Amino acid sequence: MEKVKTLIIGSGPAGYTAAIYAGRANLQPVLYSGLQPGGQLTTTTIVENFPGFHEGIDANQLMTEMRQQAEVYGADLRDGSIVKADLSCRPFHLEDERGNQIEAETVIIATGASAKYLGLPDEEKYRGQGVSACATCDGFFYRKRVVAVVGGGDTACEEAMYLSGLAKKVYMIVRKPYLRAAEIMRKRVTEKDNIEILYNTNTVGLFGENGVEGTHLVRFKGEENEENFDVAIDGFFLAIGHTPNTDLFKGQLDMDEHGFIITQPKSTATSIEGVFAAGDVADPTYRQGVVAAGTGAMAAIEVDRFLQKQ
Repeated sequence: MEKVKTLIIGSGPAGYTAAIYAGRANLQPVLYSGLQPGGQLTTTTIVENFPGFHEGIDANQLMTEMRQQAEVYGADLRDGSIVKADLSCRPFHLEDERGNQIEAETVIIATGASAKYLGLPDEEKYRGQGVSACATCDGFFYRKRVVAVVGGGDTACEEAMYLSGLAKKVYMIVRKPYLRAAEIMRKRVTEKDNIEILYNTNTVGLFGENGVEGTHLVRFKGEENEENFDVAIDGFFLAIGHTPNTDLFKGQLDMDEHGFIITQPKSTATSIEGVFAAGDVADPTYRQGVVAAGTGAMAAIEVDRFLQKQ
């Protein structure tokens, strides 16, 4: 049984920043990077909205820099995942994928959230070449161009509105005959001149030589009046939600209806003393790298203060 003062589960901006702060506080943090080292940010290309990089920075390079910085300050960074977690009492008992047993005085959960995709092979084919799940992250690259947003809820409407301020034209691809969003959001997108809503429409594919150039669509799928058609676009944005990576902690921590970990106001503290949550795993609202990094710093500071009181 390995004894650990601070265990960080998950990498990405939240996990690595927590490791940097925890390392500098001499908490001897151990970080498990998880299935996607660097987190969801590594699925994009150039990051232009992270402070300190006025010309932008490659997302993988940014995560590599953060990882190296955490190592410099003494974090023990490990590949692999935590597969079992018993948070019923302190010290907490956890197990990694190799069967190694860990006894942790404190835990920082930074496992992130995964964007939902339609499951089309073309989404993977064109990922980073026109397919994105974050308009705030990648919308800047589509100024004066034509884009499509998939989804009919509040998130899709918000993404479409954001993109409408950058793009020449925004299509909303909505499989239902109506928008599920709140009335105020429905009003905004329907009244926006450069947003066109395609109701009763499903995406069946994407096409393009060196990136997305258009999408294959079907209207009234499976009905007598089914209609197949193509729309020329430069960017394809998924806005059908995110799934927090919290299965490991269900039934142990307080979560909202979607599975995001609930933290105390102005804190990363969870419903269990000594367990903290940072980044997208506890953030259904912003989902930005810089916000995740900020909460990672908060979590490490709170861990330090918590341990000092013990």
